[in-house]
Amino acid sequence: MQTNIFFWIKKEIFRYFSILIIIIILIIIQASISNAYPIFAQNSYENPREVTGRIVCANCHLAKKPVDFEIPQAVLPDTVFEAVVRIPYDIQLKQVLSNGKKGALNVGVIIILPEGFELAPSNRIDPEMKEKIGNLSIQSYRPTQKNIIVIGPIPGQKSNEITLPILSPDPATNKNVHFLKYPIYVGGNRGRGQIYPDGGKSNNTIYNATAKGVISRIIQKEKGGFEITIVDPSDERQVVDLIPPGPELLVSEGESIKLDQPLTSNPNIGGFDQGDAEIVLQDSLRVQGLLFFFTSVFLAQIFLVLKKKQFEKVQLSEMNF
Repeated sequence: MQTNIFFWIKKEIFRYFSILIIIIILIIIQASISNAYPIFAQNSYENPREVTGRIVCANCHLAKKPVDFEIPQAVLPDTVFEAVVRIPYDIQLKQVLSNGKKGALNVGVIIILPEGFELAPSNRIDPEMKEKIGNLSIQSYRPTQKNIIVIGPIPGQKSNEITLPILSPDPATNKNVHFLKYPIYVGGNRGRGQIYPDGGKSNNTIYNATAKGVISRIIQKEKGGFEITIVDPSDERQVVDLIPPGPELLVSEGESIKLDQPLTSNPNIGGFDQGDAEIVLQDSLRVQGLLFFFTSVFLAQIFLVLKKKQFEKVQLSEMNF
């Protein structure tokens, strides 16, 4: 009996520790994933667009690379339309990963829509548009900010052109929306950032000397990266610069260097850019009125021509008489 109790207690303890280990592993993995991707803005900024107009992604992605944005000139209320973002780059390029190895580039997009505009629900998207969208990772910047959409990071090899279904608002049901011209802002990025939100550098950037002097020693670390010791000949003061795995070393032992002199190459091949476009929320009654006006002008022109022809015939008949 005691043996069975002991066996049961041992089994329960083993199961408890197994569950605990699994939970710890999941927490570590989750933290690793969230820190590995550049959607830090959601945790650091209430609004991703600063008062200067700059999108905050540019604070971490320092290089500038082009992004194209395409939307309709005008849309009707309660209508689903396409917003297309193109992030052009050479898909053969490889970037430095966090472990120092080379890998494919990711892309990410942020779209800041006017208040009332939002991502279209799946039941409003037609099959043709669904095929264009594919299995995108799309989310709102905040649960309460449905007009700000974040996409990615996603593999850039298959998604350097991103199609988004946007639902326009209806002023009849939303009194805060009017038939006006609205701006839409977009930011697009390819590749990893150079700076983390805490101000620390990633391994996807250039490293400079933090002191002047002579390089007395360079130690290559076991897990990659370098430890560079710089000695100032004037006072023998030593400074150690740590280089993470990834960037290539440009200096050697015994070399004299200046303050802020590059110690490594710049491995970054990505970049960020932003743009904007305007869209008109068009009133269908205005469109109908405009069509009626054009039709009226067209018919008036026709009647004028016919009347002129008739008048010319009357004049001709009078002359003959």
